[in-house]
Amino acid sequence: MDQSRMPLLEAVERFAGQKPAYFRIPAHRFSRGVNPGFLEAAGEKMFSCDLTEAEGLDDLHHPAGAILEAEQLAAELYGSRRCWFLVNGTTCGNEAMILSAVGPGEKIMVPRNAHKSAMMGLILSGAIPVWIMPEYCGEWGAFGGIRPETVEEGFRREPDCRAVFLVSPTYYGICSDIQAIADICHAHGAMLLVDEAHGGHLYFSEQYPPGALRQGADLCAQSTHKTAGSLTQSSLLHLQGNLADPERVDENLKLVMSTSPSYLLMASLDAARQQLALRGKEMMEEAARMARQAGERLAQIEGFRVMEQNLSGTCGIRGLDPARLVFSARDLGLAGYELQERMYREAGISLEMADHENVIAVVTWGNRPEDLDRLIKGAESIARAEAGKRQPLLRRNFQFSDLPEMAIPPREAYFRPKRKVSWRNAAGETAGESAAPYPPGIPLVCPGEVLEQDVWEELERCRREGISLHGPASPQLKTFRII
Repeated sequence: MDQSRMPLLEAVERFAGQKPAYFRIPAHRFSRGVNPGFLEAAGEKMFSCDLTEAEGLDDLHHPAGAILEAEQLAAELYGSRRCWFLVNGTTCGNEAMILSAVGPGEKIMVPRNAHKSAMMGLILSGAIPVWIMPEYCGEWGAFGGIRPETVEEGFRREPDCRAVFLVSPTYYGICSDIQAIADICHAHGAMLLVDEAHGGHLYFSEQYPPGALRQGADLCAQSTHKTAGSLTQSSLLHLQGNLADPERVDENLKLVMSTSPSYLLMASLDAARQQLALRGKEMMEEAARMARQAGERLAQIEGFRVMEQNLSGTCGIRGLDPARLVFSARDLGLAGYELQERMYREAGISLEMADHENVIAVVTWGNRPEDLDRLIKGAESIARAEAGKRQPLLRRNFQFSDLPEMAIPPREAYFRPKRKVSWRNAAGETAGESAAPYPPGIPLVCPGEVLEQDVWEELERCRREGISLHGPASPQLKTFRII
């Protein structure tokens, strides 16, 4: 191999050189949305900022100086009792939350739309999941929120649950009623853990649904890089109230987070926090305004539909992120995956995610009106090209026929011997690995669960359509590992 090449850097430069209208995470938009002070510091001096625990620079795992002060400022901004900087993303935050709430054999309620990092936390902790189902929005072919009544029913089934883990907002910007769920959890003496990876920006304007920390969450992890302006892989973990033990959280973060933390990532968290403190309201309301205007224009294009705020109050939804633009061209016969690919290929529009029906554009203050104009023009062009050519897309409406049958607890399943079988013979077997369409990374089957026929059929559809699957040793699903 040619060791003089830098293939990743070359790929990044090649993509950036195409100058797409960017609607993906991270929020800073090729530096346009970065705190000016951080941009100035990290320009030509980028490599001089790539430091280790030198004199005066503190230590992330034993903070006593600059890092501690920066974390305290973040806690003050978000209104939490304690805040930790994370350099392994919200993945390690979710793992640490679960490890801090439950131990081997203890039960934790987990929704089936949880990110795969929740399964990692279950494997590490040895805890037993009590699965609960989010509501399903058939109109959009996507999961909605978790109803408080669903959590209450979970406690009736399993009164010894020690904690509840939730995702709010979801990838679609859908927020559950965290306040009502927190009240139920606390009435049962259980902790509420919230994966708020897509919600670190909710706290700065009343135009957004309230954040989890303002509604009673005990532990909450946020991907600051996704929606609040720090560098990719940098996140925050918050603790509030007295149910969670900060010393236990400290120890668990040492278990799941790098001992060589990037000062670039940590400095970007500090700079993002300062920018949010000084300009957060202005930034978030500008993002919401641009997304709202773009949504109104998209909805006027023949064959396009836009998820709107009036969905609140249905499907377990307390509120919707106004800067998360979810839209579909299913009436034109276009699947979300095809629409995403064509928007990029034909119009230079890079969208964050697609599913069978929908695509998602993440709008931030770093976008400019001309970005949204390009988005609209791209959609208009595709609508003109496809008008009258196809029948509307048939809805998949995949839902679990029932809560999955857990034959073996996740940790035990993870360490059990596995064997490979042909994918076509895997239905009905006990899964030895997970399978999660990515994005968003929500497992359809987890280790230790029986691979039911309906789940097999949905994964088979993903395989046929070339959808990326995380988890299987054979990503093309030629084989599948079973126990």
